[in-house]
Amino acid sequence: MTGHNTFCFKRFTVDQEGCAMKVGTDGVLLGAWCRVNPRRDEVLLDMGTGTGVIALQLAQRTESVGAGAGAVIEAVEIDPAACGAARRNFEASGWAGRLVMHPPVSVQEFARTTQNRFDRIVSNPPYFTESPALPDTRRNTARHTASLSYDDLVRCCFGLLNPAGRLSLILPAGAATRAMIAAAVSAGFLPSRLTEVHSTPRSGPRRTLVEFSRAADITLTALRTDGTTRSAVVPESTSLTIGGNAPGTFSEEYRALTRDFYLNL
Repeated sequence: MTGHNTFCFKRFTVDQEGCAMKVGTDGVLLGAWCRVNPRRDEVLLDMGTGTGVIALQLAQRTESVGAGAGAVIEAVEIDPAACGAARRNFEASGWAGRLVMHPPVSVQEFARTTQNRFDRIVSNPPYFTESPALPDTRRNTARHTASLSYDDLVRCCFGLLNPAGRLSLILPAGAATRAMIAAAVSAGFLPSRLTEVHSTPRSGPRRTLVEFSRAADITLTALRTDGTTRSAVVPESTSLTIGGNAPGTFSEEYRALTRDFYLNL
């Protein structure tokens, strides 16, 4: 259920007033797909939170399953208007005591100044590198890598994560994913999980959901190539289709992934 400036989920509502980027499929997919462990994850970070929708999903998914209040979700955003909207959304939710909205700050400055370390970092980052700049400078910041390059993002995340921490991203399929993986490997990460997202059963991949772990935390898998054996990292690879076979329908796998959030699923 949506209004002009609000998007209603099953257990929370997102106020989008003043936000350059509204609630979209990419963010909700990432918030539902990224792995979290309510029993072990203590502090998570939503990097570039925008409206706060991913942070709210993480708060819902890490509700206490025993003693204790559940994981703390911190959020970082460079745009002041988006920070204000996310803060309002956090305060209006049932998890206000576990959601922390930092004052407007760049990812680079946050990584340089915070002493906090995180069990999970989740980000729907700026990823356009060559597409034409948009007239709206705030949308440019949210969508283009000029303010946050792939190298900056992964290096900041490497320093912010606990040793066994994980970084989860959503990216355009193809060249952008390959570029991010290359940057991540240079920073000390390796891809541990990868899901290609298709809009319909007959379309090619549109987005890639990818999880990174520290290289030292990855188990090497033996592969046989041209009759020889070598060691290489093989991420857990799957695919996900959003649309169903009939126009206007959703696949069962997409419904299963997001039904805890969307009202109409």
